[in-house]
Amino acid sequence: MRSSQDLGLAAASLTPQSLSRLAQGLIGSEVLRIAAEVRAAIAAGREVCNFTVGDFDPREFPLPDKLRDGIKAALDAGHSNYPPANGMPELRKALVEFQRREMGLDYPLDSVVVAGGARPLIYATYRTLVDPGDVVAFPVPSWNNNHYIYLTGGRPVPLAVTREHRFHPTADQIATVLPEARLLALSSPLNPTGTAMEPESLAAISRMTVEENRRREGSGRRPVFLMFDQVYWSTSFESGPPLSPPALVPEVAPYTVLIDAISKSLAATGLRVGWSFAHPAVTSRMSDFLGHVGAWAPRPEQIATAAFISDEPAFREFRAQMAERLGQRLRALHQGFERMRLAGLPVEAVEPAGTLYLSVRFALGNSVPGRALSTNEDVRRLLLDEAGVAAVPFQAFGVPDEDGWFRFSVGAVSMAAIQRGLVNIERVLSGAGAPDPAAVRR
Repeated sequence: MRSSQDLGLAAASLTPQSLSRLAQGLIGSEVLRIAAEVRAAIAAGREVCNFTVGDFDPREFPLPDKLRDGIKAALDAGHSNYPPANGMPELRKALVEFQRREMGLDYPLDSVVVAGGARPLIYATYRTLVDPGDVVAFPVPSWNNNHYIYLTGGRPVPLAVTREHRFHPTADQIATVLPEARLLALSSPLNPTGTAMEPESLAAISRMTVEENRRREGSGRRPVFLMFDQVYWSTSFESGPPLSPPALVPEVAPYTVLIDAISKSLAATGLRVGWSFAHPAVTSRMSDFLGHVGAWAPRPEQIATAAFISDEPAFREFRAQMAERLGQRLRALHQGFERMRLAGLPVEAVEPAGTLYLSVRFALGNSVPGRALSTNEDVRRLLLDEAGVAAVPFQAFGVPDEDGWFRFSVGAVSMAAIQRGLVNIERVLSGAGAPDPAAVRR
């Protein structure tokens, strides 16, 4: 048997400067870095209530039985080869009907493209619409827009959002950037805040986009597009129709890219099935881009997804179950922090509107024995080291300030774990001294 050889990798003098300029400037995911730290702590024997990742523990949130069984059946039927680059025909047709049934939107088949989850579709949207130097406006906090802008060479215009406006940009903020923008990146409900846009605000932004493009037609300028990430729509606690720009202002549809996936709606983060709806001229180029990088969704998962979303009673029953389980956890977490706030502890939380996430703010400027709480990292370390609770600061979502805001994700925790985590947090914060009322209100 041939023995293994030392390849001499350690001796090679490769440095970051040996790589491309893009690779040298690339920043890894802060959420994944924190999650890896938490996994290491758990592997070392520590008990940690993990509120970090936007994922589901299958023991708490199992897949729909019909979806799981459909994947097995598709594999048994021999569906293990490449799918078409733009998606399996049966899934694309099912998605057109699904969009009509659930969203009230009537798109042609050429408007839909399927990929391996929402991430490659978002990246393909950037690659299709944004040239180096083009302005992309987006709220902070928000998920990964800053990284996609870097990868495409766009010019970031972050919009600082506030709790007062549910952590979404206002029409007035959009008006200031719209004349120079190439892409507006919006999402509702929003990761990381768990809050939804006001319909009136989204309608106003949509009308402004249409008006701006009418002005551009006369000058020959390229239009501004609106990318609307609605991956969390089915987790919304609102009982009304799903929120989307074309549903509110149909004239904005040609300039809108809708992004969706089964990752959150069906607790299927690892199955990697996502889709987008857009003008066929946009979709065809997105499909070509995705074909070159091989970012298609697995064939068995596509076939099973088509069957499941076509079963209206099964989809709506599962959606109701998901909303109930997520709502139970998020509300318990919110009520626990609210009790702490009313008891005078330096913390506040925002009432959830959906998703897996709760926005929680810890007032900075306090201290506990041996620890000053001056930064978000101080708070994060305190929670992990002393309370056995892991959460992610808003700085992981593009916020530059030390503001005390954190994302708590409930997809991988039980109700019992939430209660234990709340008890531990209260115990730790009770030694933090009197809160700064002004800081808690901000």
